[in-house]
Formats: sequence, C-alpha cells, structure tokens
Amino acid sequence: MASDLFQNALIYLGTAIVFVPISKKLGIGSVLGYLIGGILVGPFALGLIGKEGHDVMHTAEFGVVMMLFVIGLELNPAQFWKMRTRILGLGGLQMLFTGLILFPLLYFLLSFSLSASLALSMSFAMSSTAIVLQSIHPTKCMFTKKVLGHSFA
Repeated sequence: MASDLFQNALIYLGTAIVFVPISKKLGIGSVLGYLIGGILVGPFALGLIGKEGHDVMHTAEFGVVMMLFVIGLELNPAQFWKMRTRILGLGGLQMLFTGLILFPLLYFLLSFSLSASLALSMSFAMSSTAIVLQSIHPTKCMFTKKVLGHSFA
C-alpha cells in the first residue's frame, strides 16, 4: 500500500513537471496542464495510476480539498461577506443554467441514465468555478470586484 502511494505520488509529480511548463509555454495555464497530464496518466488513457476510476478517487478528493483550501486562504472574509448576496444569487443562477444546459445533453444525446445525467451536470457546474478561479489567479485580477462578484460561487 505505501509503495503504491509513493509510486503514484512520483507519477503525479513527474507528470506535473512535464505538463505544466508545456502548458504555460503554450499559454493555456497550469490548471489545464494538470488536467491534461492527469487525463493521460489516469485510468482511462495510459493507465499508469490504475485501471479503474475508483483507483484514483482518494487522490482526486485530496486534490479538490487542497485546491479549495488554497482558494479559501486567498479570500478576504470581510469582502466575501459584503458580497454574499451577489455571490449566492449569481452562483445559484450559474448552477441552474449550467445544469439546464448539460443535463439534456447528457441524458438525451449521450444516453446517460437520469441519475448519472443529473449528478454529472451538477458536478460540472460546481467544479467550473474552482477551475476558473485557479486559472485567473496568475493574472492578478482575482480580487477585483468584477471577479469576486460575477464569477465566484
């Protein structure tokens, strides 16, 4: 168990070392470099980390927790509280509209089950903001009123 964890950690780090500089050089940002690298070494491409999705579930959950923790470290609580109505209102609308767009695509066009379509559409809606926030962080405009008020939630 410990050797598998160590081996997987080395694969993750090696992949990041390769793909992040390439993605930055291409101008697409480090977040997309991590995503592309993860897709390639994951169970559905090269299979270096396992053969099934559940093989990487713990690592994926840890990664999401760490990303959200970093976002939380960078938020100003006073400014966040002042903008709570806008954040919750626009965030709710984003969830609703993203779900309304993705659900029919998944259910009718891709023939996913009803529950899978609902779960996937809501998962995409929730994860999009965290990815956008990490993508705009290098531009130094993360804490502007426009970003906090319109794309956070």
